[in-house]
This record gives sequence, C-alpha cells and structure tokens, in this order.
Amino acid sequence: MNEVQKLYLRWHANAVMLYGMKGYGQFCPVALAAEVFAERWTPLIVRELLSGARRFADIHRGVPRISRNLLCQRLDALAHIGIIERRPIANGRGFEYDLTNAGREFGPVIESLGAWGYKWSSRDLRDEHLDPDYLMWVLHRLVRTENLPDRRVVILFQFRQAPKRRYWLVLSRSEIDVCIVDPGFEVDLEVVAELRALADICLGHLSAHDAANQGALTLSGARHFRREFPTWLGSTHYAAAS
Repeated sequence: MNEVQKLYLRWHANAVMLYGMKGYGQFCPVALAAEVFAERWTPLIVRELLSGARRFADIHRGVPRISRNLLCQRLDALAHIGIIERRPIANGRGFEYDLTNAGREFGPVIESLGAWGYKWSSRDLRDEHLDPDYLMWVLHRLVRTENLPDRRVVILFQFRQAPKRRYWLVLSRSEIDVCIVDPGFEVDLEVVAELRALADICLGHLSAHDAANQGALTLSGARHFRREFPTWLGSTHYAAAS
C-alpha cells in the first residue's frame, strides 16, 4: 500500500484531512473512508466517544488493551484529521474530547458493525475476547438504575479465570462506579463468576438465573440482594434489536 501524504479534500465543506496513514492508492470513497476508520483501535475509540466518554481515562477504560502512549497517538491523529475536537479541561489538567460532525457521522457505521457482530459472531467468543477490565466497564454501563434500591449497594466481583483481580461495583440510582481498588464501603453482595457467563449475560444470551443454575455464577450476601441482583443487570441494545 502507498503512504498517504498530507491531503485536504477541498471539494467538501466539512472535509477531513488524510495524513500519514497507510493508504490503498485508490480514489474510491470506500478506500478513502477506510484509510481513516479502519486504522487499528480507531473504531473502538470512536465507539467510546459515541457512548459518551470525554476524558482520556474513560476512553482508555473502554479500550483497556491499548497502551496509553498509542491511545495518545490515535487521539492526536483523529484530532489532526478532523474526526474529533480536543479542548483543555476548564480549571483542570488534560483535555476533553468530542466528535466533530465528521466523527459523529461514523455513528451508523459503528451501529451496523455492532449489529452484524452481534448476529454473526457474538456466540463464538474465545478466551481472547474475555477481558475482565472491559467486561466490568460494559457491565457498569448496563446497570438498570431504575431497579436499584433507594440506598447504595456495593458488589464485589471475582472471576474464576482471573482470581487475583477484584472489582467493586458501587451502585446508586444517581451514579454507577466500577473500582479496581477497594472503595472502603461495606460489601453487600459477592459475585464469583465465569468470564464467559457474565459476558453472555451482557450480550443477552444467558440469564443470571440460568448462569447460577449452571454453576457459572455464585452469589453470596443477603437473600433479598441475591434475589434482586438479576433485575439490576441489563444487556446490550443489540439483543433487543435482533
């Protein structure tokens, strides 16, 4: 493939700039778009921004296997070519990131990719797909806050495939936090699960009740919390659309 040099597409008022990416040497619009979108990690970074992430740390938590240095490079490149805007945080350190009009128009592309992946690939998960950090980040986004009690609930998660990793989910109707360091609150419920089982619950392929019956999910704590726990877990919106 040819190296794409600095190039402005002046024929469009909202054009983005292709800069320093590996190109296909074609003027085909599919090829031009792929040179921007198909760079490794870029679709996932755009996915996180579309999901509401604005700070570097939140973007990184949604893409935990990318190095911080490489994420910086990708964000710099996306800002340079006009896919995202970067603004200094008021009265703070660092930056906030937001999609430009060009970046937001990737939304339907991301949605179509997700729908295709859900339909054709989500039942064939391999171990490499089961990152516990990402799984917990997804889980905290899927909590059904309307079903939570009117008090804070703290859940400790452990996974049989990663016994040294511990996660605390701090739940309230106003805010959901996931912590990798003990937040110092009393734990109300302990969950020991298979990574695949919890991923399947997030995907809507398995219920918490069935996971418990299969021995893939174990709950310890007060009976009313164990009974209500399945109602707190949501699933990806792709499940409802399938």
